[in-house]
Amino acid sequence: MSHTRFEGTTKSLVLICTVVALSFTGCKKINELVAKFKKPKHGSVATQSAAPPTQPENAAVAAANGAPNPASAPKAAATPMPTAAPAVNKNAAAICLCYHNIEDNSKMKALTISVAEFEKEMQTIKDNGFTVIPMQDFLAFRRGEKDIPVKSCIITIDDGWVSAYENAWPILKKYGYPFTLFIYINYVNTGGKSMSWDQLGEMRDAGVDIQCHTYSHSSLKVPGVGMDKTHAAMVKNDVATLGVDGWLHKEVVESKQVLEKQLGIKCNAFAYPFGVWNQRARDMVKQAGYEAAFTVYGQQLRFSTPPYDLLGRYAIDAGKPQIFYTDAMKMIGGGVSGPPAPAPAVAQLAAASMITQPMEGETISNPKPTIKANLATMGEVEAGSVQMRVSGFGPVPAQYDAKTKTVSYTFTQPLRDKNYTVILNATAGGKRVETRWTFNFDPAKAGAPPKP
Repeated sequence: MSHTRFEGTTKSLVLICTVVALSFTGCKKINELVAKFKKPKHGSVATQSAAPPTQPENAAVAAANGAPNPASAPKAAATPMPTAAPAVNKNAAAICLCYHNIEDNSKMKALTISVAEFEKEMQTIKDNGFTVIPMQDFLAFRRGEKDIPVKSCIITIDDGWVSAYENAWPILKKYGYPFTLFIYINYVNTGGKSMSWDQLGEMRDAGVDIQCHTYSHSSLKVPGVGMDKTHAAMVKNDVATLGVDGWLHKEVVESKQVLEKQLGIKCNAFAYPFGVWNQRARDMVKQAGYEAAFTVYGQQLRFSTPPYDLLGRYAIDAGKPQIFYTDAMKMIGGGVSGPPAPAPAVAQLAAASMITQPMEGETISNPKPTIKANLATMGEVEAGSVQMRVSGFGPVPAQYDAKTKTVSYTFTQPLRDKNYTVILNATAGGKRVETRWTFNFDPAKAGAPPKP
């Protein structure tokens, strides 16, 4: 053994003994001694190439000396990035199709179509450039939360016919089309051609949207109308027991609660039986908290029109093929029931197509404002055909200037409600055209900007 190796070994033994002897004097002295022993001579290779101690070593040394551990120091919280609002194309429009029984050789002719016809119509939707979207996407669009394709289509099937499960669903899956079922409570699990709760649960689990269509499917305007004698008698008994408002509450509110409880879902859309409604029914729809309610008069559904509780659907019927092939595919008005006036050949959102006063969604404070609209985008309008209607006032004597193509009306009676809808009808190029927009009235908010 060389003298140098012996000397190094001796020093190591001395160091170990010394550390043991000093173990009772504290970690600080030990660390000082270890550091002195390991310290390389000036200019040695160890001095030139030594890497900085790793984080665990730093932590150990810091802990031995009573210093805080840098690894355990709290880190600054990351600042969340702001979420950009989605870009919503307010010029986009949708149609909503309303089916009932899809069955071959059915004894029920009204609102029934064959399986082959149903599949043909699903292909026709695609051929005409429509994108079928879920009901919930459309409602998100109306809330300004999601964009939809410019030419969209919503498919709905009413009542709870088992043909929706057995015949329509396989075809809709084949095309990849989402759809909504509007179910009325008294028809479920009754056997025959009705769906069961288990079938509805299966469809729910597969992603089918399920919404409310009342308790009994009675007309909400006249209790018992549109039903057989047995079920009409049940409705009239409810009216006698609960009163009209109590019966309406059962039909509109309690039916929603039953569906939600039975299927564990949230119902935010409603369909009026036969598309029939009155103000009492609309008030109950609002009380129930529905986000949308549908009639059966087809029309374009846009960002803010029609009103949320009067959204039109095209009720498809084998005996009236024009409702699907003409009205729906061309996105013009049409359906089983509708307004007393002829269906408009053109329906457009005024805010997207013309200059109006007030603007769409604007809040005004003048109780006797002047309503104006430039009809240039509607084509060659026949001067004597222009009609203006204002919600709460009905037809008003508006004046049309053919040179400027501007229609105007100044209120002589003060505004009192918070919200108003203006509807303009006219004849242009031999076709009836219609447009509408809404504005708000608040005497305390002069010059408030339009709502987004």
